[in-house]
Parts: sequence; C-alpha cells; structure tokens
Amino acid sequence: MSILKNKLFRILAIAFAILILAWVWVFIEEKQEFLEIDFYDVGQGDAIFIETPKGKQILVDGGPDLTILEKLGRELPFWDRYIDLVILTHPEHDHIGGLIEVIKRYKVGGILTTGVVRDTAEYRKWQRIIEQENIPIYIAQAGKVIDLGSNIKLVILHPFENLSGQEIKKANNTSIVAQLVYGDFEVLLTGDIEKKVEKALVNSANPPAGGLESDILKIPHHGSKTSSTKNFIQAVNPIIAIIQAGKDNPYGHPHQSVLDTLSDITTFITGRDGDVEILSDGVRFQVR
Repeated sequence: MSILKNKLFRILAIAFAILILAWVWVFIEEKQEFLEIDFYDVGQGDAIFIETPKGKQILVDGGPDLTILEKLGRELPFWDRYIDLVILTHPEHDHIGGLIEVIKRYKVGGILTTGVVRDTAEYRKWQRIIEQENIPIYIAQAGKVIDLGSNIKLVILHPFENLSGQEIKKANNTSIVAQLVYGDFEVLLTGDIEKKVEKALVNSANPPAGGLESDILKIPHHGSKTSSTKNFIQAVNPIIAIIQAGKDNPYGHPHQSVLDTLSDITTFITGRDGDVEILSDGVRFQVR
C-alpha cells in the first residue's frame, strides 16, 4: 500500500511541476508582448529598468548603494547575467553608486553616458572597471536615436552638445534626458535636470517628433523645488508622474511646491509607494 502511495505521490508531484512550468511559460510569453519599465525604490536615488518585448534589457542609473543588485536579482532569473545597455544620466553618487557593482557583476553590452568626468575615487573606480571589462562607451547628445527593436526607440533630447571629457562639479544640468517611444506610448526620463534645462527643452527650436509630450514622466531631481516648472509639466502633459525619492530623506524631497504642481496628475513616490512597474503594448499601458 505504501509503494502505491509513493507512486501516486510521485505522479502528482510530476503533474504539479508540469503545471507550474506551463504557467511560468504562459507568464513569460505574455510578458514578451509588452514593454516593461520598472522604477525601483532604491532610497534617495534613481534606478530604472527597461525590458523590451524581445528581451533587450536597459538599466538607467543605479541608485546610491547595493540595493539595485537586490532589485535585479528579483527581476532577472539567476542565469541571466547580461544587460544590453547601461545608461548613466550623470555622475552623481545617487545615480552612479550602485552602477559600479552592476558593471562588475553583470556582462554589459555598452554604456551610454554624457562623458562628463569627476575627480572622485568613485568615478575613478567606475572608469577603471569599464576599462578592465572593455565595455564600449557611447556619448549621448540631442538628436541621437537608439533603436531597441520591436518598434521601440530611445530618443536623446539632452545634452544639446558633446560634453565628453569635461569636468563639471555640479552635473545635474548635464543629465541625459531621453524619451522612450513604443508606438503611441511615451516615457520621458529626465535625470536631475533643473529649471534652466527644462526651459531650454520647452523652447527648443527643433523638438523631436511629438515634442516633449509623454504618457509617463519621471519627475526631475527627485521632486526638488529646483525643477518641475509649470511650463515644463504642461509641455509634457503626463498621465502618470513618478518621483524617485527616498522615504524621510534629508533634502525634503519631494518638495510641496512640486506636489502642488502635480496635484491634477496621478503621482507615485517610490519611497512611499515602493517599486512602480509599467507595462505597455504600444497603445495602452498598465501600472502595477
């Protein structure tokens, strides 16, 4: 009788395993139809993970510490150690800190950066690892368009000029600004730009097709009062705004004036709401 029970148990276990694998396969197949953008809660910093329907993976900034490794460990299966493109919007600690360990532990296909340099131990370590791993470097400049396949492109809107090799101590206004476009769906990624660059983008004589208008806006500079002017927010006209700011951070981000400007827009704050995942088929989008 015990032998029969053992056989029955093994059959049920195998059937259950097959069912689980089938559901996992269905889940993977369903996700492959969508562009996925994850705005991670990494404390007081930015980290955004993008995966296309064909599986291309892009990481925009890495937050200030090793939290990004935990996020990627949950996002990616253990055998997936490759990231197609890492984007450093600007070399401030709350954007570059976590990326250093990422490029050490993952195989990276290329790095997109402004080329702005810093005379800090952290930045020198970043450069040293890039050289050791022989990672290709690409310089961002307005007008550049990166084809991600699946009718998805990344349009670089800022910086307006080539900044490669320049040492700039306050690098917020050198940030890469890029619009992720998938069919009729747009996401505007803004780094830490401030009012000066916002105004320049709004007044740009030759804006890209569609202008700044986007469904999703990553609010600049963690919701600081130095950014998010009414004119800029109106030009983007987002449905959803996302602020990447740590809970109880010492800077008071997001500032109340920014929240007031966003009062008619559905707004998520990662330090309050946690990770924000957005899926889109190029027409509609879902937030979860």
